[in-house]
Amino acid sequence: MVALGVLSCSGDDSPSTTNANGNITEVTNVVKSGTWRIASFVEDGNTHTQHFEGYTFTFGANNVLTATGGVAIYTGTWSVTKDNSSDDDNSTSDIDFNIGFLSPETFADLSDDWDILEKTSTRIKLVDISGGNGGTDYLTFEKN
Repeated sequence: MVALGVLSCSGDDSPSTTNANGNITEVTNVVKSGTWRIASFVEDGNTHTQHFEGYTFTFGANNVLTATGGVAIYTGTWSVTKDNSSDDDNSTSDIDFNIGFLSPETFADLSDDWDILEKTSTRIKLVDISGGNGGTDYLTFEKN
């Protein structure tokens, strides 16, 4: 799986610093345009980006998330939703960027309700603070 104020639709690559969240429609439109790759995935201080090298992610219709790498295709879910204030993180975000993969395990590690740190037309930086162990995970998608 997100926080900031009002985002403009200027189409440039400069990050919005007034509200990393933007609004649900804006974030949804950005990720649905084109294909993406994982530029960085850090889980509890350990870099796991290499597990996703060569994979292209498509945030498709009906909340279908597809990861394609060579002949391997993994299907999951994605959504952008209003934040549930009773979730296990301490974020002040007002929307969540939700990712769900059941398998393989490396992709299942992406499954969470992420908070948005930064959003541009070509990059989305996400963060999640675990309620279980209190670890912080970071996930960055960049547009291909």
